[in-house]
Amino acid sequence: MAGRWVVNKWACGVASLLMAVVLAGCGVSTGQANTSLKGGQNEAKPTSSDAGVTVNIGTQSLMGPMYLAEKKGWFEQAFARVGAKVKWVQFTSGPPFFPAIASNHIDFGQVGNTPVLVGQAANVNFTEIAVDSSGKNGDALLVPKGSSLHSLQDLKGKKVAVAQGSSAYNLLYKALAKAGLTTSDIHIVQLQPNEAQPAFESHAVDAWATWEPYITEEVSLHGAEELATEQSLASADPGFTIVRSKFAQQHPDLVVRFLKVYQQALDYQKAHMDEAIQLYAKSTHLSPSVIRQMLENEDDENAPVTDEVVKEQQQTADFLYQQGALNTKLDVSKVVDNQYIEQVAKQSP
Repeated sequence: MAGRWVVNKWACGVASLLMAVVLAGCGVSTGQANTSLKGGQNEAKPTSSDAGVTVNIGTQSLMGPMYLAEKKGWFEQAFARVGAKVKWVQFTSGPPFFPAIASNHIDFGQVGNTPVLVGQAANVNFTEIAVDSSGKNGDALLVPKGSSLHSLQDLKGKKVAVAQGSSAYNLLYKALAKAGLTTSDIHIVQLQPNEAQPAFESHAVDAWATWEPYITEEVSLHGAEELATEQSLASADPGFTIVRSKFAQQHPDLVVRFLKVYQQALDYQKAHMDEAIQLYAKSTHLSPSVIRQMLENEDDENAPVTDEVVKEQQQTADFLYQQGALNTKLDVSKVVDNQYIEQVAKQSP
């Protein structure tokens, strides 16, 4: 059925809280500490409200600073110093983070721009506390090697896989708009990445809108081609570090501590790139050369949500609203709070 989502039951169950409200078009582990978070006179002291807290961290990647910190046990060590514990919760894409936040199952996460907009439109109480990626190379619309699709106009009548409400969902809408097409002109197949990848490689779908690390993996290892990218569409889809708003209100020192650990991991990755690449190659079963290219594309950072980023995000929200992909007009600045990342910057040597 053209223009309608073919919804996987698992994905629908996880994301139904958001998708029914917003979209108009349609494991747990702990790491062992082996290094210490730098202390000093600015180190926060344990408080009665922080002691005994379990900090639930959502993650969706087997590479990057968040994964590095998890494997090194740095979050566990840092939070243990104030009497708090850590629990890790694994996801396959960004949209399911928000039902988890709404139900108090996670406190922190990192997601792309579009899932943030979906979450805000669904009135989930979360806060953007930092930018973790510029998003200028993060998404692409892929076609398999030897595909007969050579232009965006060729998508008409074809099957396109995408994770509903993901950052790639926004890229797909922009690609269609550039080609003068709408979702009614294609067959959208809603699949999570672990389902979309085999469907794409077996040619069960004609194209796949996705993000890193899948882009580099498909292009480098399987000869896939990029039909559209953020750069070719003159767009960006920044990534954000988010926190459950009530958690931030109750435990502001833990929010700062979280961002400090992430900065530690980011700095370590930059200073020990070869070590990090070997770790990620082992976890993903990909070659070090492919991992290196992925890291260059992902452009990890830990920075304030600037006025420029807010402007880009607002343009995306307005575009999706105009396209009928969001049923609520948003003011994206309402979920931004830079006070925590600014404290991290002030406390850095």
